[in-house]
Amino acid sequence: MQVLKKRADFLKAAKARRVPAGAFLLQARKRAEGEATGVRVGFTCSKKVGNAVARNRAKRRLREIARLVLPELGQDGFDYVLIGRAEQTAARDFIAMQDDLRRALRKAHST
Repeated sequence: MQVLKKRADFLKAAKARRVPAGAFLLQARKRAEGEATGVRVGFTCSKKVGNAVARNRAKRRLREIARLVLPELGQDGFDYVLIGRAEQTAARDFIAMQDDLRRALRKAHST
């Protein structure tokens, strides 16, 4: 699993399918032929989430649920971006967040 770092990758994912989940928003993009292989994932939290400490805590939680869930449900050739939500990402139960990601991935791949 690779981590998205380039702004261009995030912008491409922003134009792709959006699936709201309880504590975050999932963007899922199927890459075109010839692009990188494997599962790639990115994380972002705006200043609406809070100060730097709150944003980093939210991103740590998103990284951990992605580490646990994406190897089983992530599909090869997809980019995923998890976007934290204000007051929800840091406060939601961790098991519930994992279930949210599983549900969101199934919905993103159902079309």
